[in-house]
Amino acid sequence: MKQLSHLIQCLDRPLVTGPINRPVEHVTMDSRECTTNSLFVAVRGTVVDGHSFIPSLSGRGIAAVVCEELPSEPDPEITFIQVDNTSHALGRLASEWYDNPSRRLKLVGVTGTNGKTTTATLIYEMARLLGHKAGLLSTVVNYVDTRAVEAKQTTPDALTINRLLHEMVEAGCEYAAMEVSSHAAHQQRIAGLTFAGGIFTNLTRDHLDYHRTFADYLAAKKSFFDGLGDDAWALTNADESHGEVMVQNTRAHRYNYSLRSMASFMGRVIEDRLDGMLMTLNGTEIETRFTGRFNAYNLTAVYGASTLLGWDNMDILVAMSRLVPVAGRFQTFHSTSRGYTAIVDYAHTPDAVVNVLQAIKEIQGSNGSIITVVGAGGNRDKGKRPIMAAEAARLSDRVILTSDNPRFEDPADILHDMEAGLDDEGRRKTLSIIDRREAIRTATALAGPGDVILIAGKGHEDYQEIQGVKHHFDDREIIAEIIAAE
Repeated sequence: MKQLSHLIQCLDRPLVTGPINRPVEHVTMDSRECTTNSLFVAVRGTVVDGHSFIPSLSGRGIAAVVCEELPSEPDPEITFIQVDNTSHALGRLASEWYDNPSRRLKLVGVTGTNGKTTTATLIYEMARLLGHKAGLLSTVVNYVDTRAVEAKQTTPDALTINRLLHEMVEAGCEYAAMEVSSHAAHQQRIAGLTFAGGIFTNLTRDHLDYHRTFADYLAAKKSFFDGLGDDAWALTNADESHGEVMVQNTRAHRYNYSLRSMASFMGRVIEDRLDGMLMTLNGTEIETRFTGRFNAYNLTAVYGASTLLGWDNMDILVAMSRLVPVAGRFQTFHSTSRGYTAIVDYAHTPDAVVNVLQAIKEIQGSNGSIITVVGAGGNRDKGKRPIMAAEAARLSDRVILTSDNPRFEDPADILHDMEAGLDDEGRRKTLSIIDRREAIRTATALAGPGDVILIAGKGHEDYQEIQGVKHHFDDREIIAEIIAAE
């Protein structure tokens, strides 16, 4: 329990109506959770506006409401705290409610279109390999030290973030890594957090169903770096055209990483194989269990972040050679009886599909064909669908378009949108099979010795979302079952 007068000290110029010398036992943005002495924050969501629920709070004995607009007839038993932005206020209040846990951790945020999950997860794994307790907030899973907590979205709401960070502190964690999505930055879910550092991976088309324009998408990512403190560090990809834009207004100490030019942290790929990669980091050679230039960028970012966190350089290099790929990220399955390799990857943007296919082509050379199974999610950015199909066809010998998470759309309509991106040559090498299991099975039937099958789009996900219902479906399980039965 905290005093309202203490909690609201973290807010910028709040206008208060009513007494502030009262206890608060609960902070929430869900009106259904409001009980005696609750503090309700009326957040304007993308679908529902929390302000519309304020009248229903009368008679519940709640302590206060944080809002942007006062109701026409405010309940005199409730203290009203008016602010400019309730989403920002929620972040500040959530941090204060949980005793500002991010100040007691070295918290690293990772943002960008691709590579967030791998980079954040590997920083968490690095900390643990070096003997530190750490936490993770990611798309795949959250960790409080070694305890796994289900991840329901890339970056949770502000209250969940701070609750998990608080649990990390209570568990003795020294470090934490988290993905910072564009939605989270735009919706102020990270307001109130103190970051030791931030990493930018890359920026390509994604989430334009939400941000509407690429400029807005970029601005959301950039706002994360704009908010870093002057004692933090910002590590950006020097080979990415938007890298310098991200940090042009940051107060943090600026560093960069590169595979192509001089930078604070330099990675170089010496040999790339399906089972690993030999590379150098700032001139020192290491063998890794990762594949592809996109992973070389991720590893170089992790190396830079580890150095900036103050860990010993030799310890870092030894630990990096022990890191393993994240589930559903370039995860390989080998058919010993048929001689092909299948790769399951989360690639769900045009750029990610290109990165994975280019990595396969560079390793494979002229030995064998590439068969790509790919779809696109429903109720999301439709503009990327034809681009993804076109890129898959350009870089593959055969393509099978299939269902991903259709959500509330007809899968046939999604495939039609994808097919629109194909030219005559692309159509000749492409099949459309709505049933994803059958699409994967068809790919294996087409594959021969030396061929590589890329199953793209879902990666670690173990479900298909159809008409609001999640049905169990795991690409990794499907391909493993098929190979075992061969």
